[in-house]
Amino acid sequence: MFAGCGGLSLGLESVGYELVLANELSPMAAETFAYNFFNEDLEEKSNQGLLSKNTLWINSKFSKLKPRLRENPFEFPDIDQEGYSDIPKNVTALNGKLIVGSIIELNKLLESSTKITEQLSSAFGLANGLDLVSGGPPCQSFSMAGKRQKDSDKNNLPWEFAKFVKLTQPKLVLLENVTGILRPFKDKDGNSFHAWYEVSKVFASVGYLPLCLHVNANNTGIAQNRPRFILIGIRQDHFNNIKARFNHTENEMFARSNMFFELVRKHGENLEYGKLDFYDSSRYGDLKYFENTFLSYLVGSPKVSVKEAIDDLKIQNPSKPSRFVKQLNNNFKKLKARSELLNHEFRNNSAVVKRRFRLYQILQQIGKKSITKSVFSILKGETTTLNDTSWSILSDYSYIHENGELYQFSCKTELENYLKAHPTKKQTQKALIADSQAPAALSIPDDACHYDEHELRVLTVREMARIQSFPDNFVFRSKVTTGGQMRKFEVPQYTQVGNAVPPVLGAALGKVLSQLL
Repeated sequence: MFAGCGGLSLGLESVGYELVLANELSPMAAETFAYNFFNEDLEEKSNQGLLSKNTLWINSKFSKLKPRLRENPFEFPDIDQEGYSDIPKNVTALNGKLIVGSIIELNKLLESSTKITEQLSSAFGLANGLDLVSGGPPCQSFSMAGKRQKDSDKNNLPWEFAKFVKLTQPKLVLLENVTGILRPFKDKDGNSFHAWYEVSKVFASVGYLPLCLHVNANNTGIAQNRPRFILIGIRQDHFNNIKARFNHTENEMFARSNMFFELVRKHGENLEYGKLDFYDSSRYGDLKYFENTFLSYLVGSPKVSVKEAIDDLKIQNPSKPSRFVKQLNNNFKKLKARSELLNHEFRNNSAVVKRRFRLYQILQQIGKKSITKSVFSILKGETTTLNDTSWSILSDYSYIHENGELYQFSCKTELENYLKAHPTKKQTQKALIADSQAPAALSIPDDACHYDEHELRVLTVREMARIQSFPDNFVFRSKVTTGGQMRKFEVPQYTQVGNAVPPVLGAALGKVLSQLL
């Protein structure tokens, strides 16, 4: 569920999982999914007036593929409204397909057809049934009572995810989400609620023991500081079948989950906060729960720097591909081989913007908030002078000048005038640091510029994808970027990368889950 461009699917497939069904709301992300997993070029098919064999719409305003690829998914007709549906009468034809549409409408389809539900539950006829349902529904605004709040569709999505799980009865559930879900939110009455806790209650209420984790994808070997919330749910009867093989530490973890499960069965949504905890891989006291259990795949991998991930993609003096790059491109062998490097088109930046990028590089190298604040106060027009401390540090660095050359300033006034000539309102854009990892916020071109003083530019889609651990033969499709009102529903290539589960993290999670099968 919530398949996006396919980062989690790619990771899971690389360690032996097979796709039963995928569901994604965005046609633009679906175009990328189809290209990589089905070797289907939807754009080419649309130009030929054909429909896709593997990417099916629950319901669309359009009969033809071309307008569907740019259709606003929030305006898809409901399943019971007039439109054009690709759902086949022979439900076994859904095996291994991507379904485009809302999970809400997909659940309606399952509820209206016991045949589809039975086929999914059995993984289309496999004796051992369905192993896993995974996904990352937006949870930030969610509470246990969310399904009764008509003003927020987002509140419904975790419920819909749990409903799909209840209908299909997989052995395991995997929910991935932003780390912000762990911070308490205020409801409209000013009361605190903990979304992760409420989500845990929901899965317990449909028969799954929840195990909640706070992990960082950089510990699985990606070049980005990317903390994530992970919920693993185990169907109760399956848990009873496998619990005899748990070690002492694993039993300790699941004893808490089991107690919480029983409390939810007794008290339902009225169960107060505090009856379940999450395990944090960055918390020293919790490390034993990762190092000595089936969760060990989520920790211990060597840290990967941005330079290791993208230095060979530079325009000027590229290095040879690092060991990380070679290993990355060797790990995902099911993807079709590509004869050229795609998604590496450079964006145009003006000379003024390039000079500002160099300034960001210097601020990142210095790494002092006081210096950054002093510089930005001039860039934003709040003041006109630097303090002497800032000047003494900034004077050691070379800046790019109007002639395109790099050299230092000889006096403070020259640098102050230079800063005043490069005003900006932006505060979020930063330069990457070569020997560090990329920041968590990295989903649009404006988020970061290159670390190399000779590469004064934003990152390409391919560079962002490398940082996120996508191999080079995974191709991103549809528009490169978007803006204005279109941001509300379009999911272009940069956003597809930024929203994805890093495939290397997906592979590590797949190994974790395989221990529970």
